[in-house]
Amino acid sequence: MATIDGLPPLREVLQTHDLVAKKSLGQNFLLDLNLTAKIARSAGDLTGADVLEIGPGPGGLTRGLLAEGARKVLAIEKDSRCLPALAEIAAAYPGRLEVINGDALEVDPLAHLTPPIKIAANLPYNVGTELLVRWLTPKHWPPFWESLTLMFQKEVAERIVAKPGTNHYGRLAILAQWRAEAKIVMSLPPEAFTPAPKVHSAVVHLRALPEPRYPANAATLSRVVAAGFNQRRKMLRASLKGVAPDIEAKLEQAGIAPTERAEKVTLEQFCRLARIVDGQE
Repeated sequence: MATIDGLPPLREVLQTHDLVAKKSLGQNFLLDLNLTAKIARSAGDLTGADVLEIGPGPGGLTRGLLAEGARKVLAIEKDSRCLPALAEIAAAYPGRLEVINGDALEVDPLAHLTPPIKIAANLPYNVGTELLVRWLTPKHWPPFWESLTLMFQKEVAERIVAKPGTNHYGRLAILAQWRAEAKIVMSLPPEAFTPAPKVHSAVVHLRALPEPRYPANAATLSRVVAAGFNQRRKMLRASLKGVAPDIEAKLEQAGIAPTERAEKVTLEQFCRLARIVDGQE
């Protein structure tokens, strides 16, 4: 990669700018440019697309995205210590990298990007799940993004792609799989990062579907699923009693035994139950 962009290796970048990962910001730097290039490629064809990157740090993935042909990368970085390193990348790719020093939870990326838009990021551990839920639950669907290529702790990645009846199946799996095609495309050991985290990591690729797999009101589905998984060991007639006064009858109408637990209920069944709660069936 260094021969492609003419920039120094990332370990040298860290030394030059005295960058040490901050635990308070959920930072773990991925310094192998071969790996960051591989992650960029797993996002698909980037030519002609704008890419949103959250938490670029010293810019390893940023360099991969630009080298793979992204039309533009918008990098949102909360840590101002990383800005000089990112400025060097911007100089190597004139007009193709915009860096915002700010909180990704507060920045509106649509003010800076032009469709088609993809999101690719080694997400900071402390905000990764919250950002994913936001991207999966916009007011209108399809969303502003075509695909998400995101690195998480491996356990979180497994929760996104989990199937009914498995230990990882829950709210995150429902939200992701209702409106997107989700798959794990890459796994990384702790030693791939500096500093090495205590857990393994994985990259998940989510492709937005044109419309949800099954019809349902998004707010109602979220409410039903959140209540169902809030107390996983309870039977649904107990965990969902606050959703509707006659929840047992509604569960049976949806083809779900009232004594069943949430982790055994399929996405299709949850969607049907949401429609019944809304009086649409």
